[in-house]
Amino acid sequence: MTDVIKLTYKVDGEDFTRAGEASSDLKGKLKKMNVPPDAIRKVAIAMYEGEINMVIHAHGGEITVEISKDCITMVLADRGPGIKNVELAMQAGYSTAPDNIRTLGFGAGMGLPNMKKYTDEMKIDTELGVGTTVTMRVNIA
Repeated sequence: MTDVIKLTYKVDGEDFTRAGEASSDLKGKLKKMNVPPDAIRKVAIAMYEGEINMVIHAHGGEITVEISKDCITMVLADRGPGIKNVELAMQAGYSTAPDNIRTLGFGAGMGLPNMKKYTDEMKIDTELGVGTTVTMRVNIA
């Protein structure tokens, strides 16, 4: 790969059945580009968790992905309520998901911790009432 490839995905905040389509599409594209399987797995997990969070907490948003020869950068931006306490939200098992979401099998409080675990770098910019932008990077070995 010599150039940076840019992709953009819209995440529909009203449709749980489509949550995960962006990460699945990206995974397929990375396979065709012969990105190492370990990097693909990390990207797919981190991005899926981010997509689910966008649907549960922020009514959707937009994901921008940049693929270079060295890394894959994902920027997940929403206009949701923001994260009140990032430190608390990063604790495994902590969740603000409503009960109706939990009955669907989501909202276990592992989204942000898994996003951090499966990326080489993660940054959260959030403002209450404005939205959240999560930037994640996975290095290509």
